[in-house]
Amino acid sequence: MSQTTKILPTTVVGSYPQPHWLVDHAILTKNNVVPRVRLKEIWRVAEDALEEAQDDATLIAIRDMERAGIDIITDGEMRRESYSNRFALALDGVDVDNPAIVSGRMGKPTPVPRVVGPIRRRHPVEVRDVAFLRANTDRQVKITLPGPFTLSMQAHDEHYGDDEALAMAYAAVVAEEARDLKAAGADVIQLDEPWLQARPDQAKRYGVKAINRALEGVGGTTVVHLCFGYAALVSDKPSGYSFLPQLADSTAAQISVEAAQPKLDLGILGDLSNKTIMLGVLDLGTTEVETPEVVAARIRAGLKHVPAERLVAAPDCGMKYMPRERAFAKLKALADGAAIVRRQIS
Repeated sequence: MSQTTKILPTTVVGSYPQPHWLVDHAILTKNNVVPRVRLKEIWRVAEDALEEAQDDATLIAIRDMERAGIDIITDGEMRRESYSNRFALALDGVDVDNPAIVSGRMGKPTPVPRVVGPIRRRHPVEVRDVAFLRANTDRQVKITLPGPFTLSMQAHDEHYGDDEALAMAYAAVVAEEARDLKAAGADVIQLDEPWLQARPDQAKRYGVKAINRALEGVGGTTVVHLCFGYAALVSDKPSGYSFLPQLADSTAAQISVEAAQPKLDLGILGDLSNKTIMLGVLDLGTTEVETPEVVAARIRAGLKHVPAERLVAAPDCGMKYMPRERAFAKLKALADGAAIVRRQIS
């Protein structure tokens, strides 16, 4: 595995734009709802050629991140219909063919899988993804998993009868997967937990407990990512998190926060003084590409609250719903902006 000792390293949150020859973006963005169940119709490639096409798209994402100068890269999540459903729908105990309809994070009716029995992982889900990524770059690599709290919020429970029990069941299978991903070569394991912000009351009761169970026995660098939703789908964002300081009690080494688009009050980062902060310094809600100087200013704002050795620079959120040209340009600005600050403080 590669290592980076660079101060102020740069990374991505996870996703990168999928090519139009791979995914029908009109279907993907229909109704502005992130898919929780199967959405096979988004794929523009025949099923017998899909894996090879996804591999090719993954190579594009890897090379774009490398060319942009990003230090810790992902596979761009090219094989996923959404950030969560690739893993969520591969589990036993989940009925994916007869979904329930629930109110989604933005209040819209959303089909979700039904939990009809004990949640079990029948096989590793993302191990090949990590192995492919590891084989095709010499940079540090990160893989993302949906977090257990978010998984429990994106399903309709008809088995456990208790929301905390459901989240803990998901936590157990996430932990199994994360340990396998680490063994397959992942330098960084990230749990995506946007629903901690959306359901703060339940999050305060058992969110950290579920995260800690999901990271049990997982070595190396671990991250929990919070956000207010994809910029393409959510434009009206609050300037503060309803759930964040509580993550000081998590076992995750890093906390990833969206800060640029919502103009987050960075004073709250003082409550996470025991964590490395993965700071969102790219606003994905604007068509404008930041200059390196703008990125540098946002990083310097973070450094008023977090020392450089505990700061990682990143986009606010995943880049799945952006045009590729804009995503690449923003990542280039991210790398160049971090380099400016790095030179100033070295």
